[in-house]
Amino acid sequence: METKKEGLFSNVWTVPNLLSFIRILLIPVFAVLFYKGQLVWAVVVLALSGLSDFFDGKIARRFNQISELGKLLDPVADKLTQATIAVMLFLTFYNAQNRTLHLFAWVFLLFIIKELVMLIGGAIMLLVGIRPGAAEIYGKAATMVFYLVMICIMAFGPEVGAFRNEAGAVVQLFTLPETLMMVLVVIAVIMTFVAFCSYMPALRRQAKERFSPEGKAKFKAEKEEKAAKKKSK
Repeated sequence: METKKEGLFSNVWTVPNLLSFIRILLIPVFAVLFYKGQLVWAVVVLALSGLSDFFDGKIARRFNQISELGKLLDPVADKLTQATIAVMLFLTFYNAQNRTLHLFAWVFLLFIIKELVMLIGGAIMLLVGIRPGAAEIYGKAATMVFYLVMICIMAFGPEVGAFRNEAGAVVQLFTLPETLMMVLVVIAVIMTFVAFCSYMPALRRQAKERFSPEGKAKFKAEKEEKAAKKKSK
């Protein structure tokens, strides 16, 4: 177990890890700006968060800065960001004067439930000695679509968009038709759950290896080694 721990915290100071840390720090900034009605700045912060998510993976692969910590930080930053966005939009839609938006608010609960399941599931995996894997292609595609759809809603969504063509907008440019907005959100939901299901084969394989007789013996030995080293200090 000690070897895994050292591997997790080796090669920490990399640009991709820094971008993941920044993305986590931007979460409360976005939430406060959105809550205070500073929608333009909230959209800017969300766009920066999405760009950092895109570039950290590119930089990690291009400059060989992939690290075990980065494999954990990146999905945690994604899930916390997406859960926060879903919560803020759920509250906004639920309290909307527009009847359609009010009734459609429940869809954002699906995002919240999925992210909570993955966060709790990831924590349980770590506790039992299973290291969550890095995001696969389905996860990356779903994350990109999620960011694009949510930015469109916050920029041009009816009653909620900063640049909608309605009274109260910062600048009146364009309003997404309600039907189109709902279709985009449903597409994001479908892609999110397809990505969620894509993790299951690897999870089953890891669980099978971890709880096999060999896996149990290895986990026990590593735990005893860690306890012995801690006791000797």
